[in-house]
Amino acid sequence: MKLAVIGTGYVGLVSGVCFAELGNDVICVDKLEDKIAKLQAGEVPIYEPGLKELIASNAAAGRLRFTTDLPSAVRAADIVILAVGTPSLPSGEANLSFIKQAAKEIGESLDGYKIIVTKSTVPVGTNEKVGAIVSEHTIHSFDIASVPEFLREGSAIADTLNPDRIVIGTDSGIARERLSALHRPLTDNILLTDIRSAEMIKYASNAFLATKISFINEIANICEKVGADVTRVAEGMGHDRRIGSSFLKAGIGYGGSCFPKDTEALIQIAGHVDYEFKLLKSVVEVNRDQRFGVIRKLEATLGELAGKTVAVWGLAFKPETDDVRDAPAFEIIQTLVDSGVRVRAYDPVAQDNFSRQLDHPRVDYCASAEEAAAGADALCLLTEWKEFREFPLARLETLLRRPVLIDGRNQFTEEELAGTSFVYYSVGRPNLSKGVREQSPALQF
Repeated sequence: MKLAVIGTGYVGLVSGVCFAELGNDVICVDKLEDKIAKLQAGEVPIYEPGLKELIASNAAAGRLRFTTDLPSAVRAADIVILAVGTPSLPSGEANLSFIKQAAKEIGESLDGYKIIVTKSTVPVGTNEKVGAIVSEHTIHSFDIASVPEFLREGSAIADTLNPDRIVIGTDSGIARERLSALHRPLTDNILLTDIRSAEMIKYASNAFLATKISFINEIANICEKVGADVTRVAEGMGHDRRIGSSFLKAGIGYGGSCFPKDTEALIQIAGHVDYEFKLLKSVVEVNRDQRFGVIRKLEATLGELAGKTVAVWGLAFKPETDDVRDAPAFEIIQTLVDSGVRVRAYDPVAQDNFSRQLDHPRVDYCASAEEAAAGADALCLLTEWKEFREFPLARLETLLRRPVLIDGRNQFTEEELAGTSFVYYSVGRPNLSKGVREQSPALQF
């Protein structure tokens, strides 16, 4: 099929490349000339494992092109996919200005029947607005569909090529048939539904996963107080088929481009129909506070933080991505520098993106994990990159001024810490101090 993908962010670029990999003729469109020029030269503007190689092979095969010329791309396509950004407004609502502008330009460019697919995450009712805008600017016929994405940054290619399910929301029989054919090479698990339900499925899915994360973090906080181990608790829960093991890893909370934005947007969607989503509001509140556990543990160990030096390993919101949107590291580092701390930070991939958004005289961006740790009073591990997990603890112990390790991602085990002098705090597990398990507090009944 001939596809035009409008927007070359994480969703648009990965989707376009993967559709080309399936043998379709794909044109990816973006307004940013520098970005398109880099893509045409084989440079990739985002970090996603395997993406650069797929772009090169499909471009060489003639199945994948990049352009700033939206009208020509739309006219050359049978299916037009909207994958532009829908960032949060200060109110928490989704900003639909990019969607509306793209719909206008698509309408002005139509030269015949097209299927217009929204892959961006949008509030319920948005696709109908897209259809109305397109209608205002064309005399040609078209159909509208919602096909939300469920990819995860860091494993976006695998998720796109091997999806759990494909959701297609449309009222058109033709669109339903052609979009099913487009996606059938990926999976037979295709859910056909109405447009509004498809829009809600994306928000409901992300909100539920965010709820699982906040729930296990609340359990972790209780585990710390009663002397239980949240990793064992999560393992026991995960064996229940009704619960499942995914998204039950305790830590410093979720971040990224989806969960924070989508939970806030769903709260706003509920508010607009006079419904208070109390559960989801609590999920957001728990997540917001969870990251500050790192600060509380530093204060418990170091006392007054002013004048101290703290190393930070990990700035991206998760490993295998350079995305720092809503990364917990922002608020943690900002709180540290506001407390008079000097921060020595390192991330193997996301450092440039992070430093462009947080430039502070008391934040030093280091060239390696070892450089960041050298001479620090404590180390905070905030992103579970493999190189941090594999860093020799004996070496780390000699680098730090004080052997204080705040493990925000539960990367190290009791056995690995045995024999070291680390004052070690994890999330939801009994703390280890100088290799000895602390006694649980007495419980009153």
